[in-house]
Amino acid sequence: MSMATGAHRNRQLQELSIFHDVAKALTSFLDLDSILQAIMEKMAEYFRPDTWSLLMVDEAREDMYFAIAVGPASEALKDVRLKIGEGIAGWVAKHGERQIVPDVMADPRWAKRVDDMTKTETHSVICIPLRAKHRVLGVIQLINVNMEHFNDQEVFFLQSLCDYAAIAIENARAVEKIQELTITDDCTGLYNARHLYKTLETEVYRSSRFGYEFSVLFIDLDHFKQVNDTHGHLIGSKLLAEIGYLIKAQLRLIDFAFRYGGDEFVVLLPQTSKDAALHVATRLRDSLRASCFCSEEGLNLNVRASMGMATYPHDAKTPHDIIRQADEMMYLVKNTTRDNIGIAQRGVMK
Repeated sequence: MSMATGAHRNRQLQELSIFHDVAKALTSFLDLDSILQAIMEKMAEYFRPDTWSLLMVDEAREDMYFAIAVGPASEALKDVRLKIGEGIAGWVAKHGERQIVPDVMADPRWAKRVDDMTKTETHSVICIPLRAKHRVLGVIQLINVNMEHFNDQEVFFLQSLCDYAAIAIENARAVEKIQELTITDDCTGLYNARHLYKTLETEVYRSSRFGYEFSVLFIDLDHFKQVNDTHGHLIGSKLLAEIGYLIKAQLRLIDFAFRYGGDEFVVLLPQTSKDAALHVATRLRDSLRASCFCSEEGLNLNVRASMGMATYPHDAKTPHDIIRQADEMMYLVKNTTRDNIGIAQRGVMK
């Protein structure tokens, strides 16, 4: 076997092993940054450029920023933004076609300002678009790769790696969109904090229009951390689910219960005055005092809560303010007696 054939065979084996590693990264539960970093590092190991970078397209601003950059110029590139169409990378983003430019000085599209900013010298550039169905998501750019051995097979390999990166970005964006659409919390089945603010905005609009009052309860469990520390997170999660169920059981069909985060819950009571809301809060407090949780696990935990309450429009007129007022009243209870109710403008219940 000749030297050339041997080198070619080694290159093929290296390609296979890189594909294997990239596929592993793609199918793991890594976050997008780690996947892209893995793909980019493999690419660098194979092509050995001076500097390599991933430019992501910012559709809102119609420009590109350096999401990942490695090499002597990387620090200086962090704040650089390229217009779509500017430079060779910008051209690739605009047209969605890869460009291999062995001598940038001979290419009229070359944007010298980046070299000036990074104080580096670019000779050759390889730019490959990361394409989703109908748009370019980003561009991978390799600077000063040795062009002697750069043939069709290398181009094909590089394009495949870029396609993998595009898939990873598309998948991550799809997951993000799905998460934005979800309105319930996995652990308790109650609505989540994201949905709270949407619901509050609707409620403020409705109540101001029809002259209604509504009230908000902010509930924070007392000493929940001890449960987690003593019995572990699985029991902690089970406890949160049972308390979520108890809260919901105390409410009317028109009321909303949210898991705000950690061991905090929020209850929205539409068309409910301060006195009527206080009645609900007292019932909730007494119900917690009388209940035992995680009985199936043989624990019979007794849990209390510090609660805060605020009413629209008397205490606040915007969603954030209402939550803030109820939250502040909860902290007043938390820092004094616990296991009680704080009412905006009235203080802690006697």
